[in-house]
Amino acid sequence: MRFRSKRYKQEAEQLTKEPVSLAGAVEQVKSFKSVKFDQSVECVLHLGIDPKQADQLIRGSISLPHGVGKQKKVIAFCEDSDVESAVNAGAIQAGCDELVKKISDGWMDFDVAVASPKVMGKVGKLGRVLGPQGKMPSPKNGTVTDDVPTAVAEFAAGKVEFRNDAGGNVHVVVGKQSFEIDKLKENIEAFIAHIKKIKPSAAKGTYIKKVCISATMSPAVTIEY
Repeated sequence: MRFRSKRYKQEAEQLTKEPVSLAGAVEQVKSFKSVKFDQSVECVLHLGIDPKQADQLIRGSISLPHGVGKQKKVIAFCEDSDVESAVNAGAIQAGCDELVKKISDGWMDFDVAVASPKVMGKVGKLGRVLGPQGKMPSPKNGTVTDDVPTAVAEFAAGKVEFRNDAGGNVHVVVGKQSFEIDKLKENIEAFIAHIKKIKPSAAKGTYIKKVCISATMSPAVTIEY
């Protein structure tokens, strides 16, 4: 059984069993401030998809209206001619052969890897290393692109990736607990709208079954949807 702190249990007791409005949910999550750091706020959607079916998988990336309150460490796999522009856009490392070798040797101090399609033949050998950590570049989430500098700039500024898990849930960080209520609301609304927009045609029945938000160390609040 997962251990829950006394603080967590006290916060959970403040919640109602019924879903609440988005504004009410955000206010509730912002009220949980008994830890000593600015907690990230996560939105979770339980979707009516079959995760075992390839044509119902949900995966992608989104730039939220107000960012997520954290810059990411981005690397870029690209040709020599694009290295300077990738670094200027915010990449902490850029290149191809040397970068591939560095990661093969165990270096993993980055959050997102962006790649040009022209070098994916060489980057592909890192699949076994980057895949399990969710860092393998992919066209589906916008990390394989012809416009490497733009992708680097977007992800460095906080563009977030998402993909459904085995239970049909999609998780994404939508900001920090310190964000203003309206900014958190707008980020959450933008994420939900985006998920609705990319609904797989093969998904039948109720698509969005449940929406919750929570802070890193606090209980989840169910949103009336």
